[in-house]
Amino acid sequence: MTAPAPHTRDPRALRDAFGCFMTGVTIVTTVKDGQPLGFTANSFSSVSMDPPLLLVSIANRSANLTAFATGTGFAVNILSEAQKDLSARFAKPIEDRFADVYWRKGPVGSPVLAGVSAWFDCTLEQAVPAGDHTILIGRIGGFEALAAPGLGYYRGAYVTPAATAAAMPAGPEVIVSAVIEAEGQVLLVDDGRGGLSVPMARVGREGVQAALAGLIARHGLTAGAGSIYAVYEDARLGTQHIALRCPAEPGQPVGGAYVELSRDGVADVTDPALRIMLERLADEARVGAYGIYFGTQETGRVQRLNEGPTP
Repeated sequence: MTAPAPHTRDPRALRDAFGCFMTGVTIVTTVKDGQPLGFTANSFSSVSMDPPLLLVSIANRSANLTAFATGTGFAVNILSEAQKDLSARFAKPIEDRFADVYWRKGPVGSPVLAGVSAWFDCTLEQAVPAGDHTILIGRIGGFEALAAPGLGYYRGAYVTPAATAAAMPAGPEVIVSAVIEAEGQVLLVDDGRGGLSVPMARVGREGVQAALAGLIARHGLTAGAGSIYAVYEDARLGTQHIALRCPAEPGQPVGGAYVELSRDGVADVTDPALRIMLERLADEARVGAYGIYFGTQETGRVQRLNEGPTP
């Protein structure tokens, strides 16, 4: 049995279906008799790379149809996320849409707006009647892509992907810890809360190795970036910790002090997870068998260095 065809004569339903396709938002501009004209459109598409062609469409009921369909050219301005108000303005029947709007002539001669994500200035290649719209095909004579992220349109509403992504919570902050050891001792520093800690730093764009090297240099020590000793997530603080053992040459540290690597020696470490890690290191150092901890600040497992990966 053949399924019934969708009802294509419901304009609202058809518009809603078209709205499921996310588009950008543009303002199409031209000049007639020395005056700038423009309208908002999301029916924009590239057509060809060679020759460089694009298209937009304009409603046949538009008062500006003749100016665009019989003129010498037009520009397509791709709006940025900050230009929702400008989009709304050029979609309304306002007498002077360009009032208080900064623009300049593009290389072909049509208005190019300030603050857009990109613009294309075109000569009119062809105007093609198509139902209740006319398709304007333009040959690109100049263009520019700028840094501002583009404004989107989806299901009848504006969308700002870049601004939305920036406002979303990021992943956990990564903290690198340097467990600097020398002659059976470990370097501890003031944690700013009346207790002790190992040297720590936030990992920035430079990466873990650079952050670790900066920590070691800050304390005036010569130490190697040794093996990873613990990787754990602290859900309380939203942080991801990477602790590395850093064997150091004997020397007086700048800031902090060496203490005996023992349970008593690290008793004043404030953070419970860090203290437990150092107690484990003290126990493992006595027998010379080390492992790597994986888990959270509360629970996890130690994988011994001679173990294979857990299936």
